[in-house]
Amino acid sequence: MDEKWNIFVEADAIFMHRSWTGHSVYEASFAPAAGGGRRIASAVVEADGERYRSMGDEYDRLMLELVISAIVLGEPAADLRTGLVELTARASGKSDLPSGVVQHSVLGLRSGS
Repeated sequence: MDEKWNIFVEADAIFMHRSWTGHSVYEASFAPAAGGGRRIASAVVEADGERYRSMGDEYDRLMLELVISAIVLGEPAADLRTGLVELTARASGKSDLPSGVVQHSVLGLRSGS
């Protein structure tokens, strides 16, 4: 099944739930950034292995940032995509994973209203 997300924002927080289970996976809070804009001030990831099987902190950080950047903000996020491909390749023990593996996964994401 595709990795799809329902994403919503309340006040200074973004919530990311799996669309097919409804389980909350990521939550991030934002604070003003120096020079304008907003930055992630804190983030939490579901720790219950029956609800979400984490591939580690670095994967979760990249995925959280990639979903926000690529899906919510519509940015190309090439560096985040590359980082996720490299991390996935290292974790799988394969050095020849096509970049489309991550692109397909991220394009399968959607934001809810």
